[in-house]
Parts: sequence; structure tokens; C-alpha cells
Amino acid sequence: MALSFTDIVEEARLSARALLDYGDHFFNPTVRLGVTGLSRAGKTVFITALVHGLTRGGRFPIFEPYATGRIAGARLEPQPDDAVPRFDYENHVRSLIEERRWPNSTVDISELRLVIDYQRRNGADRTLTLDIVDYPGEWLLDLPLLNKSYEQWSKESLGLSRQRLRAKLAEPWHAQLATLNAQGREDEQAALFAAKLFTGYLRACRDERFAMSLLPPGRFLMPGNLAGSPALTFAPLDLPDNGAAPEGSLWAMMVRRYEAYKDVVIRPFFRDHFSRLDRQIVLVDALAAFNAGPEALVDLEAALAGILDCFRIGRGTLLSSLFRPRIDRILFAATKADHLHQSSHDRLEAVLRRTVAKAVTRAEYTGAAIDVAALAAVRATREAQLQRGREKLPSILGTPAPGETAGAETFDGNTEVATFPGDLPVDPEQLFNGETAFRGLSGATAARADFRFLRFRPPRLGNEAPDGPALPHIRLDRTLQFLIGDRLQ
Repeated sequence: MALSFTDIVEEARLSARALLDYGDHFFNPTVRLGVTGLSRAGKTVFITALVHGLTRGGRFPIFEPYATGRIAGARLEPQPDDAVPRFDYENHVRSLIEERRWPNSTVDISELRLVIDYQRRNGADRTLTLDIVDYPGEWLLDLPLLNKSYEQWSKESLGLSRQRLRAKLAEPWHAQLATLNAQGREDEQAALFAAKLFTGYLRACRDERFAMSLLPPGRFLMPGNLAGSPALTFAPLDLPDNGAAPEGSLWAMMVRRYEAYKDVVIRPFFRDHFSRLDRQIVLVDALAAFNAGPEALVDLEAALAGILDCFRIGRGTLLSSLFRPRIDRILFAATKADHLHQSSHDRLEAVLRRTVAKAVTRAEYTGAAIDVAALAAVRATREAQLQRGREKLPSILGTPAPGETAGAETFDGNTEVATFPGDLPVDPEQLFNGETAFRGLSGATAARADFRFLRFRPPRLGNEAPDGPALPHIRLDRTLQFLIGDRLQ
């Protein structure tokens, strides 16, 4: 679509903001790190573990500046944006260590500023400011709507909702949709009911049994203070292929509210936060897709392609720093690697690499560095061997969360168990091959599913260190090396 006047104004605002940021960063070197991921991917845990490890002392042998002692220390300072909530680091640490409870999920944007004192390789003392921006991945999936009309979005959303697995979940909404006359008079109650049923369909798709990822508009599932506002009271309609919305029609009402959603929700997020990022990590709960089944994995692939398409990526230059900031490093990280034996970690990375392959290919020519990793920001399990007859199965030991079930057993949250969740295939294509793909909860019972990953409680930690216990992890140090290691040379 051609740039509208609104888009031109937004670009001018972005350039002005970039100039201001560049002036600040010239005297105070800063990296703005975006942390995002779709629902239950572990964003809050990742940020908490990163900050805790740098400020209280962690085990980071692959994070070169830390392992060689060039980092003298790190400290929290007041965040720069007064209108953005502070990431509640202290309470999240308390939840993890003292209560052994995972922190609440991200439902809004938040920030945290970490200042790292370090020594350059030439011996000079320097500081690097790391501004961590935490935001829901569902918001990213809204960004493509800026370049879509209501009619385009409506057609795409309806087509998606009529696919095999989603169609069943959309039945109540589709039944009401069939009663609506898009070219009839606008009707507030009809719009309210349509939005309610459409939101219910999105929530059903996100349920862990189905674990769908492609669910825009994101704020319908996380409305915050916009709940009930006209900007969140619209839904797709069956529309003619040609023509425009008649004045005063239900169609025109939906168009107006869709455009309001873009103006009130999407553009401010893009302008004030997203467009200013330097580095980005996208956390992915691939295990939830394995639990759910092949449709969830294919849906995740489409969502990650859409997410990568949203980023302004490329090698940073002076010109881009001044007028059009770009993200020059992106890491896609499959979380909860501790739910698999280490023998399957490379396979988990291979699956994620296959899932983002199409999107990464399109980004390779921009000069940006893109990588994939399997990690656990806080490791909740230990490894073990289960004896089954003469066979030894690579397994994990941990404490399942209260209410988790395996077969006929329901766990109380205190009992440690050994479990074998299933082997990932050596060739990731086996997970994508239609009729030969795996069975998941969306199409089979838990007992017949090929994979069943339990939720585990955070680990019980000792408290010998004066600053408190270090949080165990898997590849958090490798993640830090990729994201900021080059800025600490």
C-alpha cells in the first residue's frame, strides 16, 4: 500500500526521536534490548534471570566479558521513560526463589535499566547502559495491520477461522456472523456481541490444548484499560469482493473502529517503543506446540514469520542511527529446554531453525545477525536415566506444578518425579510432514499423544552465597554473548 499522510507524519516523528536518542547515546552508550514472545514463552523469567545473574553473580562461562572478569559489576538505575511501568524485578525474584512460583505473565509493556561497568580489552574503563523493554509478542502480530485495510484483515481472519481445527472453535462466532448484514444499518449491540464472540474464539485458540499463535488483534486478548472501548469493539464481517462501505452501515462502523485501533493502539506502540530497539530476543514455547499437535506447530511457523517481517532489521550505520534505527541482532530462543534431556537440545534447536527458516532467508540480505538457541533461563529440572526393562531412557527429574497430571496421577506440587517426555526426531521435517506428523492433544488423548511436557515448579535452591543463590540455567550465557557481547569489547 502507498504511504498515507499519517504514515509520512509517523516517519518524521521516528526520525526526530532517533536524532534525540542518538545524541543521548553518544555520551551514554546504550543498547535497547527488546524481549518478547508469545503467551507463556517465559519473557518475565528470562529478564529476571538475566538481571539477577549480572547483578548478584551468575555462572556464565560462555559470556566472555563476564567469564574473563572484565565486567566489574552491574546495577539497576531508574528507567528513562517516565510513562512506562517499571519491570517488577524484585517481586519476580522473590516469586522464583522464595515461593518457588513462576512470575505472572507479561500483559503490558514494561522497562528496566541495567548499567554495566566493564573494562575494554585495551584496559579502558567504560559503562554500557542496557535498557530492557518487555512487551507481549501478541502486540507484534498487530504491526502488519498498519498496512492492511479492514477489508483485507477481515478476509484473512475469516479464511483462517475456517481452517479445519479453528473452524470448530469458531462455531459460536460464525453462527452470529451469518445473521449480520454488513451493508445494513450500524448496530452497537450487534458489534458488541460480534466482538465478544470473536474474542472468545481467539481465547479458545490460545488454550493449551490447541496452542495457536497467530491471533491478531493482540489487544483483544490483553485489553488492559481499553476493555470495552470502541477501539476494541469490532470483528471481521463477510464482505463483497468489490465496493465500499455504505455510509452509516455496520461495515462502515467496523472500518471506523478498526482504524481507531490502529491509531490508538498500534501506532503509539510502534512509534514510542518498537521502532527504537537495537537488539531483540524472541522467546518461543515450542514445547506447547508439540503438546498440542501439528496444526499448532504450523501456526507457530506462520506467527514467527509474521513477527520477523515486522522488524526493521539490518546492519547499523551512522545514517540509520540518525534517521531510521534498525535492529541488527535477533535471537530466536526455544525456551524450557530443561523439559528435555540434553540429548534432545540440538534437536529442539533444529526444529526452531526449521520453523523460522523461511523468515530468516528473507532477512539474510539485510546484514543483520540472526541466531537460534535452545535455553532455559531458570533450570527447573535435573537429568536422570529411567530403566525400562533392559533399556535406559534419558529422562528428567523435577517437581511438577500443583494440578499437573500424568495418566491417572495428579501432582501436589511437592513430589519430585522422573519423566520421559518423548524423543524429538533427528529430522525436524518429520514434525511438518502432514499425514506422518505427530499426534498432539488437539487430536488425541494425553495418553496417546506423542509428546507430553509437564509444567515444573522452579528449583529448590541453597542459600550459601552472601548475595543469595545463583539461578541455574541452560545457555543463558550464550544468549548474552550473542545479544550484547560485541558491545562490551
